[in-house]
Amino acid sequence: MTYKTLILDRRPRYCIVTMNRPRDMNALSLEMRRELHACFARLAQDKDVSAVILTGGDYIFSAGVDIKEMIHLTSDEIEDYCNSISECLKQIYNFNKPVIAAVGGIALGGGFNLATVCDMIIASESAIFSHPELKFGLNPLFTPLKELVGKAKAKEITMIGEPIAAQEALRIGLVNKVVPPDKLMAVATIMAQELSQRSAKALEAVKKISRLTPQLETTSLFDVEFGLTALLFSRTETKKHMNDLLEELKTRKKGRPT
Repeated sequence: MTYKTLILDRRPRYCIVTMNRPRDMNALSLEMRRELHACFARLAQDKDVSAVILTGGDYIFSAGVDIKEMIHLTSDEIEDYCNSISECLKQIYNFNKPVIAAVGGIALGGGFNLATVCDMIIASESAIFSHPELKFGLNPLFTPLKELVGKAKAKEITMIGEPIAAQEALRIGLVNKVVPPDKLMAVATIMAQELSQRSAKALEAVKKISRLTPQLETTSLFDVEFGLTALLFSRTETKKHMNDLLEELKTRKKGRPT
């Protein structure tokens, strides 16, 4: 199956899913989320795939949800749009095989969320993680982040929104490994190869256990959190913040030398 926003690279016993909207910094458009959902649903049934690497390439993971798309949503469209984000993340969070996020460059907002719903995160030394949503008057996704770094640190990350460099991410337990940029995919590939040699049923059992303890209702919390997002996004103030950012980016582009 071919995709417009993804590149699927099949290898023996594992595959690499690469987000492919480089001009838009891999912003998670509705089309990309639908393709991610469909891709992972398909791979879940593929007996020849034992592990998946999810990446945005060597220089960027994802800049988050596509605000150019969001800003044009009507009030009637907001709830369905937020539900589509939740469904995409739940599809990957509940995936029955190990998923490795290979993060090169920035992982902001929705891109940060996407990394945290994977089983392991390999970060390039150039990786930057951040939740800037509060600056737009929106709530960041708290639940999977709390599972990785604990409640206190998750509150700090989501409320303050300061960027987290790769080594700091490793120190707080957000990522599993930090590697040089030119080694990112090589290290992720070695890990995927190792996982593909393990018992598929045993790996699935470990994933189930990790989600049963200590939280039994994690995925239902996605709906709660994105229900709040839908309510917050319906405010005119939020769209104004997004529009201001887009205008600022346009001004910066005009000022760049050609």
